[in-house]
Amino acid sequence: MSARDTGEAHRVASPLELLFDLTFVVAVAQLVVQLAHGIEGGHGFEEVGPFLMVFFAIWWAWMNFTWFASAYDTDDVPYRLLTMLQMGGVLVLAAGVPAAFAEQDFRAITLGYLIMRIGLVAQWLRAGFEHPEGRVTAWRYAVGVSLVQLGWLVRLALPEEVGVLSFVVLVALDLSVPFWAERSGKTFWHPHHIAERYGLFVIIVLGESVLAATFGVQEALSEGGVSGDLVLVSAAALVTLFAIWWLYFLEPAGEGLSVKRSRSFLWGYGHYGVFAALAALGAGLEVAVAEAGHHLEVSSVALGYAVALPVSIFLVLLWAVHAVLVSRSQIRPVVILPAAALVLLVPLVAGATGVTVVVVLVATVCVLVVAITLADQARRSRSAVEAGQPFGTQ
Repeated sequence: MSARDTGEAHRVASPLELLFDLTFVVAVAQLVVQLAHGIEGGHGFEEVGPFLMVFFAIWWAWMNFTWFASAYDTDDVPYRLLTMLQMGGVLVLAAGVPAAFAEQDFRAITLGYLIMRIGLVAQWLRAGFEHPEGRVTAWRYAVGVSLVQLGWLVRLALPEEVGVLSFVVLVALDLSVPFWAERSGKTFWHPHHIAERYGLFVIIVLGESVLAATFGVQEALSEGGVSGDLVLVSAAALVTLFAIWWLYFLEPAGEGLSVKRSRSFLWGYGHYGVFAALAALGAGLEVAVAEAGHHLEVSSVALGYAVALPVSIFLVLLWAVHAVLVSRSQIRPVVILPAAALVLLVPLVAGATGVTVVVVLVATVCVLVVAITLADQARRSRSAVEAGQPFGTQ
């Protein structure tokens, strides 16, 4: 197990990585369903805490493997088996999601997390033994991950009153492991490979939104049949997802990571909010579609914010995480920040207009951001051609 070449041409996600991602589809789907049920029941705000806590376990396990694989993917038998062990841990974690929401019981989730960490620690130990140049860093990762994992196990025995505090402390420790480990030397991750892997996870959480909206349509059809509101809100939900996909892939993250590798922590960690917002959007769209089919006993304003708030957070963080990599973001703050603010104001009209109008207006704002950004790109491209320089060097 030697380090991969950081300048390797045409580096793409391997079939094993794609299979690994497939198990996270199950985990995120469980999470979205639970949050949607909470919103439908009128206690969505109370479910935000468990949602963010469980999503951290999902995101952090995925992220740790992704960066490790970018540096040390050998795709031999031991590597495949240890990766498959981590996949099993993801499925155990997914099975524990309902209990975490209903009873604040995190035992299954902690067990799944433990299984994933065992596989990851074994891979770091192997990297340390077989790659002398990165040995200290690899073993630091193995020690750091192991010690923090012991903390997660101890947390199960702590009183419920300190549950949130202990979670915050352990999250801080988990997040600090890479900083501490890489003080002795940097890992050899591939910038374009990492950018592609993050893009694939965006597609996963967007796929969950499609699935959640489909569940909402099924529920609505079973209750009241097809209606104009149902068709309109379903179409608006799909348009919103298309616009969000378009916006995310406008930014050249791979090039930015190549030039500013030191900013990778800010970019990578910032994606927790990006991914969580998109997952939460799936729950909001499911409930909005269900509301269009049959009236729910929940405040229209609250249902509107279940869609608008995740979209607004996504827009702001999309600009923020890429602004640290590029001197001139494709998505201008003068466009995206006012758009995010406008999206937050839209649900205030829900009491008078209904949730369907809110979803349509949110979709309209997202489409306008895409259109303005594309028009700005075209203008800058023409200017670059007229100035005799390739577009992107401005």
